[in-house]
Formats: sequence, structure tokens, C-alpha cells
Amino acid sequence: MGLSGMTYEYTDFANSTAPADVVRRQYLASAAGDLEALRATLAPDVEWKEMAGFPLAGTYRTPDGVTSHVMEQLGKEWDGWTAHDDTYVAEGENVVVLARYTATNKATGKPIDVRVAHHFVVRGGLIVRFEQFVDTAKVRDAMT
Repeated sequence: MGLSGMTYEYTDFANSTAPADVVRRQYLASAAGDLEALRATLAPDVEWKEMAGFPLAGTYRTPDGVTSHVMEQLGKEWDGWTAHDDTYVAEGENVVVLARYTATNKATGKPIDVRVAHHFVVRGGLIVRFEQFVDTAKVRDAMT
């Protein structure tokens, strides 16, 4: 099912430049561990902000910078890190996704299941900006 409740043909979804579709492809690529497909959703000058207090807090640029400093690092510290996207609010180039992270910390064996909100800005079929909002205390608690 598509985000609007309509059924998509795979090729339509795969090539869609609609902001919510681009964001959804990013989540699917991330969940599949397909960093090449994830990078393909990001603009060359993407600005990716992980929230202050989050273990990977900071601003990352370029598709390679985002995947190497965020996704690959999460894979090193967590088993099964997944962002489960469940609610999309899209207006123009802005897409806000309500989601949750699930994973198990490799060092402590403690699981997380924490709600998050992500704000994306999509232009020309690519994500140009991302900002994360998450309960960082829950993530850090699982790490200690």
C-alpha cells in the first residue's frame, strides 16, 4: 500500500520524486541494510542532524558522510537497529515521520524501543535536510 492508501506499482514508487515516497525509500533501504540505495535518496549536499544527547550527535554532510558516521556506526554498536516508520505528515517539501527505534545494544545486551520524530526536507527528489528528535535518555540507558 502506498502512503496515501493507494496501491503503487513498484516502478512508480521507485521513481517517484514525491517527498513522502523519497523518505519511505530511505527507511526501506535503511531497514534492508542497503546503504547504496539509502545514499541514492540523499542530496550531495545533504545536512543530517542527529540530536544533541544522542550517542552520534552532530551534523553530517554528504551521502557517504551520513552512512559512514551514522548507519555504519549504529551497526557496530547495536544489533537489529531499525527505524519503524508509521505515521507520515507531508506538506510541500517537508515530511515529518513519527516512528520508533528498536535494537539491542551489543555491549550491554539491553534492548530499546523508543519513539522518535524525524523531519525531512526533500527537494528535486532528494533529501536535503534531516533532523532527529528522540528520547536520548532511553537510548543512553540501554548503553550502560
